[in-house]
Amino acid sequence: MFTFEHLADPARIAVSEQGSRVATFTMGCYTVTLAGPLRTFRETFRRNGANVTVQVTHGTWVRAAPGPVDETIDERWLRLALAANQDGVPDALALAMQYVKGAPPLLEGDLQIGGDASYGPPGPDGRREGSDFNDYLGLRWLYPTESPDPPQPARFRCLDCSGYMRMVWGYRHHLPDAGYPDTVPLSRGPRGRGALPRRAVQMYADAPGLVLVHDSGEPVTDLTALDVGDLVFFDASDDDGDAIDHVGMYLGIDANGRRRFISSRKTVDGPTLGDVAGASVLDDAAEHYSRAFRAVRRL
Repeated sequence: MFTFEHLADPARIAVSEQGSRVATFTMGCYTVTLAGPLRTFRETFRRNGANVTVQVTHGTWVRAAPGPVDETIDERWLRLALAANQDGVPDALALAMQYVKGAPPLLEGDLQIGGDASYGPPGPDGRREGSDFNDYLGLRWLYPTESPDPPQPARFRCLDCSGYMRMVWGYRHHLPDAGYPDTVPLSRGPRGRGALPRRAVQMYADAPGLVLVHDSGEPVTDLTALDVGDLVFFDASDDDGDAIDHVGMYLGIDANGRRRFISSRKTVDGPTLGDVAGASVLDDAAEHYSRAFRAVRRL
């Protein structure tokens, strides 16, 4: 039997079973953190002429509830989600790892839905942004109230930073054949927090869920509200003013005690949790992305 505890800042419901925490639901959010088997996310890369491996190990799994959470917890969904964890059904974190360098192709019929992703086609100033999830897939995408979005052939198998988050949270299903919707809705433009829009700055302002840390124009240093699966936002470029221009997802604390995120980056040409052209950490003032860290949203 489940027991429920109401928590504050932000408003959450913690669920326990036989005295152990098994899930936390945040009010108004799709994101649910769940207990599951221990696992490790790792990436090996070249830095200063040597192979370096970073890794994050924990037993937190992250899934999308059928809709924004209210006071009534869907216990059937929770049972299915916990069972999926035990069975190893990929959650948002595992799905994100299916696009890093060297990830093998993953097919659904004759459609490749996962595998090593580039950031975008080359341009005069590096890799070009603009690659959404349907560009990676090579599919024309239909939106309920917006114009269709045809794929761009030059961006096939490419995902920019926001396209990557839309692939993980919007296109890919977290609980296949569960019998109910299990993705965050997608839109091309802002839809008043009813769907996950296209650009990083729009996601910060208008995505579903809750802004936990607002953009003050200064680096985020108070990380007490941060939880695994949260979207993290950056002012990573110097050529667009003081504006959010990059988004990733928080993975957890790595083997060196650093808070590590994963995102798709131009300089690495695709998704990474590694430290090429800037360490993927949020809490080291000596590193570029920690200095550029501006905001947190829980979907």
